[in-house]
Amino acid sequence: MFATSGIDPKRTCPPRSENRLIWINTGKPRGGNTLGTAGGIRFAEPLLSTASDDLKSERNPLSIGLIALLDDIAAIAKVAAASLDDVVAQAAKAGIKATGVVVDDAAVTPRYVLGFAAERELPIVAKIAMGSLRNKLLVLLPATLVLSYFLPSVVTPLLMFGGAYLCYEGAEKVLEVIIPHQAHAHEAQLGTVALHPQTLEEEKVASAIKTDFILSAEIMVITLGAVANASIPMQAIVLALVGIGITVAVYGVVALIVKADDVGVALAKNDDGSTAGSVSGAVGRAIVVGMPGFLTFLSAAGTAAMIWVGGAIIVHGLEAYGVHSVGQAMSAAAEAAAHALPSAGGPVKWIVTAFLSGIVGLTIGIISIPVIAFAIAPTWKLLKGILRKRG
Repeated sequence: MFATSGIDPKRTCPPRSENRLIWINTGKPRGGNTLGTAGGIRFAEPLLSTASDDLKSERNPLSIGLIALLDDIAAIAKVAAASLDDVVAQAAKAGIKATGVVVDDAAVTPRYVLGFAAERELPIVAKIAMGSLRNKLLVLLPATLVLSYFLPSVVTPLLMFGGAYLCYEGAEKVLEVIIPHQAHAHEAQLGTVALHPQTLEEEKVASAIKTDFILSAEIMVITLGAVANASIPMQAIVLALVGIGITVAVYGVVALIVKADDVGVALAKNDDGSTAGSVSGAVGRAIVVGMPGFLTFLSAAGTAAMIWVGGAIIVHGLEAYGVHSVGQAMSAAAEAAAHALPSAGGPVKWIVTAFLSGIVGLTIGIISIPVIAFAIAPTWKLLKGILRKRG
């Protein structure tokens, strides 16, 4: 057969040609596809196809690995997005639960800025905001997590102590309105009367940060309770987000409130005789005329908020220790008032609860004034004197 065909059977390499065949006496063709047989001898695909398949087989592992890597990256991105959504949802849920305390915080703060020159208002708000943020992120966040896991029994008495301080601060402000001379004498006895404007500003900022610390502590505890079943990293992230978000929101609103009169003056000056200018001027004049009264009301509301929030903290703390009578009496009175006015049941229930919490808070605050004046303050002065001598 070889003789007639003119092909040398000893030849191992076929002639150079684009369509030459690889002759294989045994086994499967390299290309994997048999094209035909001749006398029991198999011949396979052209060499060009075989080389192409070899190249493809060498590339496949790389291609599959790259696709797998991209798939893993996409999966990680989906998990990260889901985790981020979960964190945001948890933070929003916790923030909503703390809304009541946030409103109280926004109502309390402007009273610390009243009476200062206009150019000092925003710097004072900024100082209080920075102090609040430091309290939340550097003190309250780690302290809340550590205490909740290792010393959970300490959280309630600490909150009650803070609530008592709010009651004391609020009752002291009420005392200033009713009997200002005795209130001034009380402050002088405590050594808190500031004569220099710079000292007064520092005192107001320090007092505002202390008050904010207690309100922020309650916010952080409420937030932690809303994510009690989450992991520790998730709890830390949610606490941080809520702390930052609430601080920005509260002090952004406070800044707008204290500078609203400046906005009113700018709008009033914009009255150029046109229709838009007349409307702008009228709005500006209304703001300028109305802001002093609004700030006075807000100061009173802030004082009331300190008292009722402090009273509510004390009542909740008593319930945690098994004393339910006060809380049950308040709830029964609020429910009765809500049933009497079913069309406004929700607001009426809240108002009655806040009013009764305020009664409890004012009572505690009034009792705490002489205790602080005649027991705690002298002891604190004595300790400071001893520490100075040793220093």
